[in-house]
Amino acid sequence: MARLWPIPLPTAHQAPLSWRLPPAEAKPDKVWLSPPHLVGGEMAALQATLESGWVAPAGPVPEAFEAAIAEATGIPHVVAVASGTAALHLGYRCLDLQPGDEVWTSTLTFVASVAPAVQMGAKPRFLDVCPESWTLDPNLLADALARAGRTGRLPRAVVPVDLYGQCADLGTIRAICDRWGVPVLSDSAGGMGARQRGRHAGAGAQLAAFSFNGNKIITAGGGGALASEDAALIARARHLATQAKEPAPHYQHETTGFSYGLSSVLAAVGLAQLAALEDRVVARRSIFEGYRQGLAGLPGLSFMPEPAWARSSRWLSTILIDPESFGADRETVRRALADEGIESRPVWKPLHLQPVFRNSANGGGAKGSGGTVAARLFERGLCLPSGSALSAAQQARVVGTIRDCCAG
Repeated sequence: MARLWPIPLPTAHQAPLSWRLPPAEAKPDKVWLSPPHLVGGEMAALQATLESGWVAPAGPVPEAFEAAIAEATGIPHVVAVASGTAALHLGYRCLDLQPGDEVWTSTLTFVASVAPAVQMGAKPRFLDVCPESWTLDPNLLADALARAGRTGRLPRAVVPVDLYGQCADLGTIRAICDRWGVPVLSDSAGGMGARQRGRHAGAGAQLAAFSFNGNKIITAGGGGALASEDAALIARARHLATQAKEPAPHYQHETTGFSYGLSSVLAAVGLAQLAALEDRVVARRSIFEGYRQGLAGLPGLSFMPEPAWARSSRWLSTILIDPESFGADRETVRRALADEGIESRPVWKPLHLQPVFRNSANGGGAKGSGGTVAARLFERGLCLPSGSALSAAQQARVVGTIRDCCAG
């Protein structure tokens, strides 16, 4: 494991700095969904990095960031890359995805989960989620793999997705896939700090992709990472991420790769941020509890569940609104929040309902892999402001606006 870059990192007692938008865009009363939250050590980390002369996607800072990710997740081999989507793309390449192969994933996710695979010529298949966790339903997966195994059409990869800080049941999913020799690539873009069956998000999959986008619980202002317990897989990913250059005095290539390396500048920000991961999880879980208490007693309103085998990071606090009991639907509440300068967002529109996949085997709402649970969650689900620097006054505004919408 690489030695951590000697830069001053924030300590637990340091007061965090709230993110501030550029003055031209500043809206003091705006409550954002999940804005970046600085820990106080980013400027020192950036200064040390710039003074070192290492700004390219190479050198001690990205190495230190990779080591810190490995320590935080318990997954020993890590390559830091330009984005979570880049990490997924590399994961598909490392699993030798070919045109015509099938990739199976949860339908309740962002398009990036399968976009790289589709662009590589693969065929997506979308499976429903279970009410217990809102993540890939292991029972549906087991049945679908058994049917595919009988017909000789097994997928090249199964891609469970960690949703809003809630882990998929990765241990169960991995055991099911192992019976059929199908590798698991965990889309843990929103999973940093979350745990499943005593392990960090992504741990136990052949490969796990993480994101450090600006809205994530830990941000580098961008960036991502691919992690694995298999050193050879990450060595291949690192090779592909640096244009697949062979060890020669001249430029030699036996395959094509990508310019996916993470710059030292962004790695320095991410390294400073990772020091506060557990504090961020505690803060977001506290915000979720604040919503639970503040909205208690409202008819037709419930929250994203947390199964007994998981500890969600509560990256985004999410509610469900039953319009008949509540007296208003999700869109009415979202617009009311927007009118008050409060950003919220519907739960992901299921991929099997997305126009881009209308011609897929189970696109356009076709039967076969389910989608009923995900469709209902999209119809009723709303993500609330969840930034770890959210103030009590801001949260009270959100709660008060939602309560004013209730006519049940």
